[in-house]
Amino acid sequence: MIKYKLVCKECNKSFDSWFASSKEYEKLKKLNHINCYNCNSLEVDKSVMSPNIVNSKKVKLEKLHTKKHQKIKKIIKEYQKFIKKNFEYVGENFAYEARSIHYKNKKKSKGIYGKTSLKEIKELNEEGIQTDVVPWINDQDN
Repeated sequence: MIKYKLVCKECNKSFDSWFASSKEYEKLKKLNHINCYNCNSLEVDKSVMSPNIVNSKKVKLEKLHTKKHQKIKKIIKEYQKFIKKNFEYVGENFAYEARSIHYKNKKKSKGIYGKTSLKEIKELNEEGIQTDVVPWINDQDN
């Protein structure tokens, strides 16, 4: 596959297009099968493009980032498993439950976790109610 930047001579729009090969581009051009997406003109030509060179350092760096991403994701999943096992899920009622525990000296056998807004977290912290934000990966997420 080869990608060309094409330019319409009529409306001066430029756009990218993929071809099976440079020969395939020439064949389609000769048969008038290449047209401008904007004005439908057949006066479309290739523009000057720089070659896309694969840098082995870049490829290695991308692989390293992927490995680090997978390692971090695994650690987050382990934290989630621990939290689910040792804390009570209170869902969207997190701020309410946290205040109930704090102000009513309500004792819980387990700590709580749930969902709340950043604004509510700030308000809880201003009230002296300690909270922590934990990154969460849903089971269906990649």
